[in-house]
Amino acid sequence: MEDTGYGSRDPDALRARAGVQGNPEADQHFMIDDRVLDRLPTHATDAGFDVSTVLEIGGGTGALTDRLLATAEEVIVVERDPRLAAFLREEFADARETDRLTVREGDALELDLPAFTASVSNLPYGVSSELAFRLLPERRPVVATFQQEFAERMAADPGTPEYGRLSVTAGHYAAVEVVETIPPAAFDPQPAVDSAVVRARPRTPEYDVPDDDFFMRFLRAVFTQRRKTMRNAIRNTGHISGLADPDAVVDAADEDLLGKRAGNLPPAAFAQLATLAWDYGDPGEPTA
Repeated sequence: MEDTGYGSRDPDALRARAGVQGNPEADQHFMIDDRVLDRLPTHATDAGFDVSTVLEIGGGTGALTDRLLATAEEVIVVERDPRLAAFLREEFADARETDRLTVREGDALELDLPAFTASVSNLPYGVSSELAFRLLPERRPVVATFQQEFAERMAADPGTPEYGRLSVTAGHYAAVEVVETIPPAAFDPQPAVDSAVVRARPRTPEYDVPDDDFFMRFLRAVFTQRRKTMRNAIRNTGHISGLADPDAVVDAADEDLLGKRAGNLPPAAFAQLATLAWDYGDPGEPTA
């Protein structure tokens, strides 16, 4: 793209103009490290993601917005803080006038998401899980910051200590990788934990499930008893998965799968069991 005059706004100067300091109790940690801010858009472009229309969740004072405007053709920011939404509109008035920036005030968990080609965001930690699973089902590329522990669980492989329901659920929608770790000093106020950048490339899983919502419910159920064998996990969690006849599922399943624990099963095995649960377990609404 041609030189647009974006991409070098100082994070501290932006906060000073916005008149905000950040508030850990409100889950408000502003990224202040220019090097990290500069790299975030490149995690999308280096992967070949389409950045013609980039969605940013939680624009804050606009440090990342500024970098995205230097990269993308159009940026759509969702910001729930009315003061910061107003500041973004004023700070980037020229981009708004040329229809390169749209600022939507509201909660990204409640608003209808606009059409976008990729999402690049420094997500607020307190709702990062909910936001991740608002974005991933859209099957668009995502680059986002999370607490490092959460990020590693998203990208974990079967049989590792980090592997769990989050790994299977995220992997159902995308190939997930941790591309960068970020120390607390990159933020102000500093969070109590390290952070990491996740890059998620949409993909179609190499397995079929009868119903996405039921698959997610089945995963939630069996992972509540991850230390049990799948035989016992299926039998003990019918109230969560909504299965009226979990014993029928056990009777229909392969003995080798039933003897394993959830933490050692690959996603395709969960899909196989969920399909049997759908076919034989008389699924209905959960009672818990």
